[in-house]
Amino acid sequence: QIGAYFSNLDNLITLHQRKYNKLLNVKKSMLEKMFPKNGSNIPEIRFKGFTDPWEQRKLGDISESYSGGTPTADKKEYYNGDIPFIRSGEISGDKTELFITDEGLNNSSAKMVQIGYILYALYGATSGEVSISKLKGAINQAVLAIQPHQNYDSQFLMQWLRKSKDNIIGTYLQGGQGNLSGNIVKELIVDVPTYEEQKGIGEYFSNLDNLITLHQRELEKLQN
Repeated sequence: QIGAYFSNLDNLITLHQRKYNKLLNVKKSMLEKMFPKNGSNIPEIRFKGFTDPWEQRKLGDISESYSGGTPTADKKEYYNGDIPFIRSGEISGDKTELFITDEGLNNSSAKMVQIGYILYALYGATSGEVSISKLKGAINQAVLAIQPHQNYDSQFLMQWLRKSKDNIIGTYLQGGQGNLSGNIVKELIVDVPTYEEQKGIGEYFSNLDNLITLHQRELEKLQN
């Protein structure tokens, strides 16, 4: 009975692992096909009803962006407050390890971000990672907050940055050394369709991400 119990559990884990891997592959493939390839202004796959060619825009021309800073570490009064302090490894999370005080925020270059802002990791092992903020909190110098202008969709731009990660890292970080900067990110050339098409693409990938997270959680639960 014990053998059968664990055998069934193993089968269930394998099933969820396959589903999870399949969804990751679907996402990778769709990121390639739903954005134009280099030199093209039309993607391979698009939603029905959209035929206009995509246009190229500098990211800095279609968004506002800023990075933050870190309150002095040895000032106790700057830490253990109630403002989540988001560092580059935490941009995808819904919680942070460190919290700062209003005093810490006001006496440093740390800057506030709202839920829904695009957060882009500039430094270290997470360089080029990107996510939509799930927290209202403060960011340090290793995180760039990006707010698209009107008629530009956050989800769409975030997914474009995610799809372009290898290309950006390969171009600007030689052999994985060095850091990205706000200026580099502002100069990136983004392929953009109409706002309606951006919204459709953003929503599609957002749903796919939620599905992937769901299977990942289920998998972790079963493994535990």
